[in-house]
Amino acid sequence: MIDTDNVTCDTCTTPSSFVFDASDEVSRGWPRVDIGLNPYKSSFPLLAQREDIAFLDSGATAQRPACVLEAQRSFYETMNANPLRGLYSLSVEATEAIARVRAQIAELLGAVDERGRARANEVVFCRNTSEALNIVAKGFAPHVLKPGDEVAITIMEHHSNLIPWQQACRAAGAKLIYLYPTKTGRITDEEIAAKIGPATKIVAAAHVSNVLGVENPIAKLAAAAHANGAYMVVDAAQSIPHMRVDVNELGADFLAFSAHKALGPMGVGVLWGRAELLDQTDPVLTGGEMIDSVTEQGAVWAPVPEKFEAGTQDAAGIYATGVALDYLVNKVGYDAIAEREHALVHYAMSRMVELPFVDIIGSIYWDQHHGAVSFNIRGIHPHDVASIMDMDGACIRAGHHCAQPLLTWLGVENLACCRASLAFYNDKYDIDRFIDSLNHVWSVFNG
Repeated sequence: MIDTDNVTCDTCTTPSSFVFDASDEVSRGWPRVDIGLNPYKSSFPLLAQREDIAFLDSGATAQRPACVLEAQRSFYETMNANPLRGLYSLSVEATEAIARVRAQIAELLGAVDERGRARANEVVFCRNTSEALNIVAKGFAPHVLKPGDEVAITIMEHHSNLIPWQQACRAAGAKLIYLYPTKTGRITDEEIAAKIGPATKIVAAAHVSNVLGVENPIAKLAAAAHANGAYMVVDAAQSIPHMRVDVNELGADFLAFSAHKALGPMGVGVLWGRAELLDQTDPVLTGGEMIDSVTEQGAVWAPVPEKFEAGTQDAAGIYATGVALDYLVNKVGYDAIAEREHALVHYAMSRMVELPFVDIIGSIYWDQHHGAVSFNIRGIHPHDVASIMDMDGACIRAGHHCAQPLLTWLGVENLACCRASLAFYNDKYDIDRFIDSLNHVWSVFNG
């Protein structure tokens, strides 16, 4: 049931919940996908083998289709050599394979020149979104921040897009400013105007919140940043798996995401940045192939992007990431993903609001959630909820979701909540198991 005791106007910043209104379904474009059918699960070995579970933690990491697992194995079986470090055919083949993925990602992000050619040199490979954002905060921010300047982020940020900016501001004597959303998670135009101004030098925001599932108005944030001479940094970890992302439409100057949330391997991340800004950015890690020349007392860095890729990269993982993104974008397609995931979220939330003991966190409207639905069961700690649900084969996340400032601002008890995060490979069976388990949790504690 949705708590309506403190419902206030949508422009207020006091957290609260909305009342579910079934009459609103038609106007919101109620999805009609048959989620009872699932043409995708058989392509995912773990899901195909584990019919006893409903995997609802894709916001933490996605499952991998067989083609991605096969690609990673194929790299080691057919072209296993260190890229960039050999003139023999295996090494050249591995180098070319990585270069193709770099260009593929640039095209995916819309980073192309006037002739439509990929600006592959703007794609940096690293370990994950966290490392990518740290490169910007530690390598670029010191060049633009000085005492009295401001960095603006939202209260919804994952710690990976929050702590680096705390440290950057502390090092520069700058101030960290927070944008606060309405109770449904919406950043208003008024909040943007109030928080982004002449003192702002960097704006950093998640494209999609990993807790509330809401899409942030990145293009508006970027426009406000650029109008004040600031730079826009986008955390796209939670958006790349669900929607098309174009750096030009967003107005991004830097953008980061992780392969493992987009069907790819763990340990591979991507930082995209405008070439002229990457040129200004200092490397965070040094050694290996990130150098052009070295003397006893100094070194000259390699050009972008190699400047940021110290040591041996996860070549097999990068190769498999290309296969993962091809599967996501071309085999399934973002239109099909959005349509199916909207239907899944709609069904899940329509069932959840029927349970008088469940409180949904954030917007009650299904079309404002991109995969993630956070909630609590009244009077029961989220860790207990997740443990019992695990026994029922329902895999959800419980905790602070690396977003403690958000949960503090929302007033969430114990600074913890439960989260079900869906992907296109889920189906009605998974949701039904999830709902049955919610009822089971309540019965365990309340008879």
